[in-house]
Order: sequence, then structure tokens, then C-alpha cells
Amino acid sequence: MSATLPKACVIGHPIGHSRSPLIHGHWLREHGLAGAYEKVDVAPDDLGAFVTSLAERGYVGANVTVPHKEAVIPHIVHLGDTAAALDAANTLWLNVDGELCGDNTDVAGFLGNLDEGAPGWDARAEVALVLGAGGAAKAVVYSLLTRGVQRVLISNRSFSRAEALAERFRGASNGRVEAAPWQDIGKVLPQTKLLVNATSLGMFGQDRLVIDLTGLPVNAVVNDIVYVPLETELLAQARSRGILGVDGLGMLLHQAVPGFERWFGVLPRVTPKLREHIASDVLRHYPGN
Repeated sequence: MSATLPKACVIGHPIGHSRSPLIHGHWLREHGLAGAYEKVDVAPDDLGAFVTSLAERGYVGANVTVPHKEAVIPHIVHLGDTAAALDAANTLWLNVDGELCGDNTDVAGFLGNLDEGAPGWDARAEVALVLGAGGAAKAVVYSLLTRGVQRVLISNRSFSRAEALAERFRGASNGRVEAAPWQDIGKVLPQTKLLVNATSLGMFGQDRLVIDLTGLPVNAVVNDIVYVPLETELLAQARSRGILGVDGLGMLLHQAVPGFERWFGVLPRVTPKLREHIASDVLRHYPGN
């Protein structure tokens, strides 16, 4: 591997949808760096062999996306605190001894996006409602707890999954996390100051997210981690009521920052130019946005 041409990649299965090469390619050009970032389709059975031979393959590190974020954990020698807490990693790198290190930057991405789109949100979000109980919801709940949100409600169409996720955090959060039945969302909206959609509902090609925001306070914040389409029905409904809405594209951009700095030695910034670059690609592929 050439010392002057560091190379990183994103791995998943499938991987064709990933916009990570556009993000990192933009930063490489912006900073005039000699480097490369690729996307590689890695089947589940090949995951271990791939990530434990990054150096031999010419890579200084990698991003990890579905379905590998949890499966990659056993192959990491040095695991960061956030990845350990979530049992999921999305960023890999090699230390000076060539050992595989990993952490999870989804938390930094989620919080960075909210801080940018709704400055001061954490000072008024005493109660947050998180829709979903999968990996994304797990990262969101963990993020909210680290920022001191006093009460986090988790609602999922499968109540048992919401209960399981709440139970995961209940001890460490001193009871601040609770499960709320999906059919009771309307009852908890009046006390909610931050609503986060951490499901795939509303995403292009997925089922609609059917929810009535009538009871949500006008000074609340609505965040949809979905970014295809850029303007989801949830965000459109919130904004029609004068409620601040934050889309999910910024989470994708902010979560990429730590990896780029580790691999290429420069701390990049999430700028309007970068956002426009990625948003244009989304619009080009999904003109219905």
C-alpha cells in the first residue's frame, strides 16, 4: 500500500445504494488529498476474512453498513466505548500495530445533525418520543441519554420489541426509558418535545408512516432520520403546523466526519456545499422528492 495514497471503503450487502463515496470523495477533493474511497459488496460469510485483512487489501480503514454493524464486533481487537454500548460498529481503522479498531459514529452523526438543525434542542427536550426499536432507534436512545433527556419513550408497531429496547437501557438510565404502545402515540404527543422517526417508514419504497401530529406542541422538534425522500410526509406535516423539522441527511454527513479524520488525517466540515452535493444526488435518483 502506497504511503501517499491512503484508501478506505464502505462495506455492506448490498452496497450499491451507499452515498459514502460521494461524501468522502468530496472531502478528498476539497482538501486536495491524494487518497481514495470505494464501496465493496461483502457477503455475510466473507465479513471476517475481509475486515481482518484490510491492510493486505490496501485499506487503512472502512465504514460498515447493513447488515454488518453487529456482526463485525467479534472481529474488532480494540472496541470504542460507543460501539461497546450499542453492540454495533460502523467505523474501522488500523492502529500503529496493525490491529483492527472500531467504534460507532452514528451517535455523533445523530447529535451533530440535531445540533445543527435545531440549536439548543437538548435544553428544552425533557421528553422525547422515539419511533422504532431497531439498530437506528438504539443509537438514537443512547444519544438522547448522553445528552441528559429526562424521559425517553420508545414506540414500535411490535410492542414487545419496544419493551426489549427500553429494558436494555432501563438500568443504566435510572428508569428514564419507557416503552409506549403504538396505538397510544396520540396520548403522549402533548408532552413530547422531541419526536424522532428511527424507522424505515416513510422511506422511498417502504410503507408510509401514518401519524397525526395534532397534539404535538408547536415548540417541539421533529427529526426524521429518513433522507430519501429529503422531505418526508412526517416533516411536511410538522412544518405545516409551524413545528421545526430536521431531516436525516445531516446524520449521514456528520457520522462520516470521524472516519475521514482517522483515515486521511484532516478534520472535514459538513458544509452547505457538501449537503447540496449529496442532496442533488438523492434528487437525481428519486426525482419525486
